[in-house]
Amino acid sequence: MITSMTGFASSEFINGDINIYCEIKSINHRFLDVTIKSHDLPSDVDIFIRDTLSRKVKRGSVDVRFRITQPQKTSYKINKESLENLLDLVASHDGFGSQELSFSDIKDVPGIINTVHKSVVNKKNIKDTFKKAFSDFLVSKYEEGSKIHKVFITKIKKINNNNHSILVNSKSTIEKRNIKFRKKIKEQISNLDKDRLEQEVSLLLLKHDVAEEQERIAFHLSSLEKELKAKVSKGKKIDFILQELFRETSTLSVKLDDPREKSKALNMKLLVEEMREQAQNAE
Repeated sequence: MITSMTGFASSEFINGDINIYCEIKSINHRFLDVTIKSHDLPSDVDIFIRDTLSRKVKRGSVDVRFRITQPQKTSYKINKESLENLLDLVASHDGFGSQELSFSDIKDVPGIINTVHKSVVNKKNIKDTFKKAFSDFLVSKYEEGSKIHKVFITKIKKINNNNHSILVNSKSTIEKRNIKFRKKIKEQISNLDKDRLEQEVSLLLLKHDVAEEQERIAFHLSSLEKELKAKVSKGKKIDFILQELFRETSTLSVKLDDPREKSKALNMKLLVEEMREQAQNAE
């Protein structure tokens, strides 16, 4: 099943003054590129998110955004060593006399009072919020992939029909071409013996023979259908198959000289090109 590289989902956790909002979106990219934007995210949670993403997502530029609102729990701690150094300095300086220091005297002295802001958000709540968003994100990628899958199936069927139609008409096309080539060669070359005529006609017919191209087209279409039915389709492999398919349909359209058959081949080429555009979204 095809999975799209594009997806979007969000999730929110609210508990009193605590609000956690997570948003995940992705766009096309040759490789997996994860960006996490949040100033309040613990490092171990960051690692958890990246590991979770890399296990399920293989390609795409994934942007994870967090918005965390929470009350701050503030605590204060006195650096006893620094305070004692300050008191010793004051006591040893004659200019201060025996004056005692108050809190207002030392509160702005660097290194004496340390302020610590602690987060009251539970890491589990952050992870759970992400996991909910990530689950919905994967669903959105599968849904987009399902649309691409349907487009592929429709176009593969049309290409197969055109290829079969060309194959069915190939016998009469070869006969018409044989007659046309013989007539044209006789008009251009006088005193041509029968063996030479057969040789020239055979070479021209071989030049316009499309049996190999049609066989390869059928093979590539079969390979593409097989990849689409795989439990996890690979976008890179699909793109490679389509490149080969495009090459064969291009050759087919060049070799065919009957206007109706050439039109079918050109239509096949167009359908392949449309699938290649869709494949750019496949993970």
